[in-house]
Amino acid sequence: MQLVRGLHNLLPLTQGCVATIGNFDGVHRGHQAILARLRERAIELGVPSCVVIFEPQPREYFGPDTAPARLTRLREKLELLAAEGVDRVLCLAFNRRLRELSAAEFVRQVLVEGLHVKHLEVGDDFRFGCDRSGDFAFLVQAGIEQDFSVEAALTVELDGERISSTRVRQALQAGELELAERLLGRPFALAGRVLHGQKLARQLGSPTANVQLKRRQPPLRGVFLVSALIDGQRHHGVANIGLRPTVVGDGLPHLEVHLLEFAGDIYGRRLTVVFHHKLRDEQRFASLEALKIAIAADVAAARAYWLGQPLD
Repeated sequence: MQLVRGLHNLLPLTQGCVATIGNFDGVHRGHQAILARLRERAIELGVPSCVVIFEPQPREYFGPDTAPARLTRLREKLELLAAEGVDRVLCLAFNRRLRELSAAEFVRQVLVEGLHVKHLEVGDDFRFGCDRSGDFAFLVQAGIEQDFSVEAALTVELDGERISSTRVRQALQAGELELAERLLGRPFALAGRVLHGQKLARQLGSPTANVQLKRRQPPLRGVFLVSALIDGQRHHGVANIGLRPTVVGDGLPHLEVHLLEFAGDIYGRRLTVVFHHKLRDEQRFASLEALKIAIAADVAAARAYWLGQPLD
């Protein structure tokens, strides 16, 4: 899959494409249906498929402190899009210049002169351009004038409700990991590099891998049964994700993973942590001794769970 950063890098690419536009946060089953349709249209027209995304995501640009928690960082999102067979991703910097583009200018600069789009798939509620002045009807009319077709993206439902990134976040926040997995089409996972931490967990009897999150807020919090893939092997464990309220820290969210029966050195390695079941909410303890007892109980629960349900 080809990643193009910015419109200026599209200039040599003149063969045209079929495209869709959105955040694609989580690349859930609804997104997957859109991407499958995009692949079909690309084959029919004999051109590449292209997904247009934004960094930061628009709501992060307008309200970084109030934007919803991301399901996927950019690297994770790109990996998921590649797995869905996308040929090209155009990543546009969402900044003042892009924010001030009129709907007509967005169509001209991005879709027509930039992508040479032949076919566009977007939701019928899609809005774009300065002050969100462009809508689906605007795109249909622009397509008639500029010789590209526009089709409303498929809506996928689960249990009678539309699958969306918001619904995935709600499931994760409620600890409903089985529902999140059904919405995503895979278990929810977070990835990051293992960093040196305070070594406090080692002092408390349960050494952990401190996984870098690079997020203002995580999409879920608490203590979870997890697994992690290392050198092709899956290891069982238990993880805490949140602000560590018992420990004086930096105020940032942390993901700390204790892997059962694993003692290797994984500092600096990128670890993908898969969340399987929630044990409890994160809580503040009166002392480090009380925290130590709780961690021991979490590890014991993880051992009991994985012995009863070993992974392949």
